[in-house]
Amino acid sequence: MDASGAFYLLFDYLPGVSFFAKTSDFELIFANHAFIERVGVQHEEEIIGKTDFELFPRSLAEGFRKDDAWVLQQGQPKLQIIELFVNVDGLPDWYVTNKLPIFGKNREVIGIMGTTQSYLYGKKFIRPYMQIEPAVEFIQNHFREKITIEEVAKTVNLSARQLDRKFQETLKMSPRDFIMKLRLKTACQILTKSSTAIMELALDLGFYDQSSFTLHFRRHMGLTPLQYRKRHQEKAS
Repeated sequence: MDASGAFYLLFDYLPGVSFFAKTSDFELIFANHAFIERVGVQHEEEIIGKTDFELFPRSLAEGFRKDDAWVLQQGQPKLQIIELFVNVDGLPDWYVTNKLPIFGKNREVIGIMGTTQSYLYGKKFIRPYMQIEPAVEFIQNHFREKITIEEVAKTVNLSARQLDRKFQETLKMSPRDFIMKLRLKTACQILTKSSTAIMELALDLGFYDQSSFTLHFRRHMGLTPLQYRKRHQEKAS
């Protein structure tokens, strides 16, 4: 396809919408300007042939791969996937993703295409989450601090137990897990882009000490923070 006349460039005229397409091997073949900016490169050619594991922290890429594999195997769309991760500014943000199969001439599934829209533009798709939105926003603004679940619960006039139930129903995780995911995803971004000392990073993200940070990071990422930094900074060099 001639990229200059590609239909996906139309998505550049839809504010806040990123478009991508991948092969059945999960390699990117097309992306609009918004998606390119989102992964921090300047030209589409820089991401062609790459997978999510080369563009995003592993914790994010694993979730993307799981959804991609389901679409490929089922040959069905997977719509309104609610995702939370750090945006290009290094801040936590909600995203709504839709993924659809790409069919070949014989109706076999040969790839995946999809759109991703930020919370600000896709808010209407996540109405079920509005009840806990004040709590979510409080966590987003304070997740680097040593906040308590009781403090979070007060923002929506619920008990800690009620808040936990609401989070489980809507986000499929507890408030504590939500806070931890924000801290670890932010840590991944910082580790790959800066030389901030591990101890300083641990304290800045609300952990009691470096040992606690390392324990949680290795449990979720499979690597220590230092190992993660070395691996990803070597890839970038």
